Amino acid sequence: MIEDRSPNGREQALALLEEVSPRSLGAEAPAHVIGITGPPGAGKSSLLSALLKAWRGADRSVAILAVDPSSKRSGGSLLGDRARIEHDPRDDAVLIRSTAAGGRMGGLAPPTREAAEALAAAFDVVVIETVGVGQSETDVEQVCDTTAVVVQPASGDSLQFLKAGIMEVPDVLVVTKADLGQPALSAQRDLSAALRALGKRDTPVVAVSSLPPAKGIDELVEALDAHRAAVDLPERRTRARRLAALAEFTADRGERALRALGGRREAERFLAEQDGGLGVRELVELLERRRG
Repeated sequence: MIEDRSPNGREQALALLEEVSPRSLGAEAPAHVIGITGPPGAGKSSLLSALLKAWRGADRSVAILAVDPSSKRSGGSLLGDRARIEHDPRDDAVLIRSTAAGGRMGGLAPPTREAAEALAAAFDVVVIETVGVGQSETDVEQVCDTTAVVVQPASGDSLQFLKAGIMEVPDVLVVTKADLGQPALSAQRDLSAALRALGKRDTPVVAVSSLPPAKGIDELVEALDAHRAAVDLPERRTRARRLAALAEFTADRGERALRALGGRREAERFLAEQDGGLGVRELVELLERRRG
């Protein structure tokens, strides 16, 4: 329903989103919304298979939204994540859906944020997995409660990590393929050094191996849960909705419309004065009315 962009589909989707909004629920949706991002080949699908097994073993329901980059030439996507992530297709407590990023290479598909909002009212854990090729890391950070960046061993030293800008994004850093031994330990050490250089020494760096028997998965689950427990969830999600509304308003109406509001800073100040329970669509409508 949410992916249906027809007028009738949008009307039904907006009605659904209103039913699961903080204002209707009386609080934020209960799910832990987790972003998983990292470059191709880092082992995200294998990691998600292991995490899914751990979450289901703890009787937690899980929804995974996997965003695949779209071809600039054809506009198509392979949408292969459902096949790569190991799960029991008969398990009704698991939902895996692949979506195409559309015009945004590697970023979030337009319905992804709305789908995550809807699923957060029905599942214990909602995961947004995207291929990290630049803007996607920031996009995921603005939607999720907790963001994990996945790095494979031998992918660079601490200076390269800093230059890539990825160190400013994650709440948890994950080094995959720990079974490789020394290369994984070196990557973990380099990442920790880069975090210290940025004054983010409290960000956990967890080394995992998805090969049987899996290693580090329980520690990663604990790190993700610990971050969620320390977050001011209403404040974080309210800020995320306001950032999403401003981004959507600017993308649809252009920089000229943003200037008509007095610029980005003035628009942010205006949104900060609004009810924290308002959804993105309602905030966009308020911006439109203010623009006149």
